Amino acid sequence: MPVATAFFRTIILYLLLIVGLRLTGKRQIGELEPIELVLTMLLSDLASVPMQDFDSPLINGVVPILTLLALTTLLSYISFRSGRFRSLICGEPAIVMRCGRLQQRAMRHNRMTVDELMEELRMKGITDLSTVKYAILETNGRLSVLPYANQLPVTAEQMNVTPEDVGLPVVVINDGRVIERNLHTRGLDRNWLDKQLAQHKLKQ
Repeated sequence: MPVATAFFRTIILYLLLIVGLRLTGKRQIGELEPIELVLTMLLSDLASVPMQDFDSPLINGVVPILTLLALTTLLSYISFRSGRFRSLICGEPAIVMRCGRLQQRAMRHNRMTVDELMEELRMKGITDLSTVKYAILETNGRLSVLPYANQLPVTAEQMNVTPEDVGLPVVVINDGRVIERNLHTRGLDRNWLDKQLAQHKLKQ
């Protein structure tokens, strides 16, 4: 039946795409390298055809998807082994600000306007260009800003202070349910939790 065929085709392709995208790592769209962005766009197009065209065998959609995933894996391996190939495929970071001065040539090469640069700096809380030692346009399109040393926040080590290391935060209540395992991992119990809730006037 067409409905059943569409249902199972969609599930198969959906699971296949999830596995494929998991192989590329955990990234947001704005953090994708060019090769990863191209892969995502092609996979979406290839998967949509078998979902809608019932006359086309499912294998005709699966084979191109697997081919692209295999090719991407191969290119990723080569990029890992060869810095020159990685620069060719992914590009290189570009310094668009140096010692508080705009690098116009690098900005033109990356088609970055002054307005775009100022917007990125404002989003990072920087309004005085003289405080920026380097601003680097990364290969994923994001801007890294390195201020001068005297503009960096003071650390506890510089102040000769030894704060208590509280470790990694652990969730003990999730969606109204107590996670006993996390409580025991921290050496705590329900009595401690009940006291903390009462102290903050909260209910489970």
